[in-house]
Amino acid sequence: MEEQPRQARYQKKRLRKGRTLFVALLIIIIGLSTYSYFQYKSGYNLASETKIPVEQFEPDENHRTVENYLIAGVDSRGEEHSRSDTMMLLSWNRDTNDMKLVSFMRDIYADIPEYKSYKLNTAYYLGGISLLKETLNNMFDVPIHHYAIIDFKSFETLIDILAPNGIEMDVEKDMSGDIKVELEKGLQHLNGKELLGYARFRSDAEGDFGRVARQQKVIEALKEELISPKNILNMPKFVGAAEGYITTDLTSKEQLSTVLKAVSGGTMNIEKMTIPAEGTYSFGSYRHAGSVLEIDVDQNKQLLHDFLNLTE
Repeated sequence: MEEQPRQARYQKKRLRKGRTLFVALLIIIIGLSTYSYFQYKSGYNLASETKIPVEQFEPDENHRTVENYLIAGVDSRGEEHSRSDTMMLLSWNRDTNDMKLVSFMRDIYADIPEYKSYKLNTAYYLGGISLLKETLNNMFDVPIHHYAIIDFKSFETLIDILAPNGIEMDVEKDMSGDIKVELEKGLQHLNGKELLGYARFRSDAEGDFGRVARQQKVIEALKEELISPKNILNMPKFVGAAEGYITTDLTSKEQLSTVLKAVSGGTMNIEKMTIPAEGTYSFGSYRHAGSVLEIDVDQNKQLLHDFLNLTE
């Protein structure tokens, strides 16, 4: 007879523990959701007044799981028109989470539709992201499905939000001059301003080729920071600020979904390529364009298609 009351008391005790655990988990979930929401809004509000206006954009049709993003980094300095200092194509396989990154040298002598030939970065100045897309479409027959534009000043802030203690970078030489910071050779933790300076340095014998290599190195480091568990509490504010700072054709929901899918996919492998490829260009100079890279368009187009598996 005593056994039944004992079992009843045991069951009640288990139920109380279960309810306590449920309530505790509910409080944690509500707390994290509230924290994430206010951090997201904090980041978005921080950036809302500095965003580059959204541009009209006609995406290329896509029949594959691979999406190609045209990324332009600009140094607006408050001007209505600015050249794209950085031009990249990020090709993302949504199924495998693998990425391929193509950097286009800004001094490529390019046929810009409805204009004469200029440096490739002039396309953005003349007609924004749409003209840059059309120029790349015509030269390399590469499909572009989305775009993202970020001002360099915004880039600094985003880095400081994502990694308040800086991003580890092996600086290969002392750097200073036009980059507005002074960097010492060796392993450093760089804040947003310093990381941007590192990515933009070109005052050496490598010139723009060295700068493009450093930009790709920075992208690799950012990828590691994005998937690092140590930055998980910084992600809501980072996503909010990114939505505010980065101009894109994606809706807010699509931006959030894209970031979360990429990060939650775990390891992200990034293969990198630079156009023009080694041995496929020569140096030239024109009165209206200055010093340029005259490239073998057909050869670079084929190499690009091979790299992106567009020939399959």
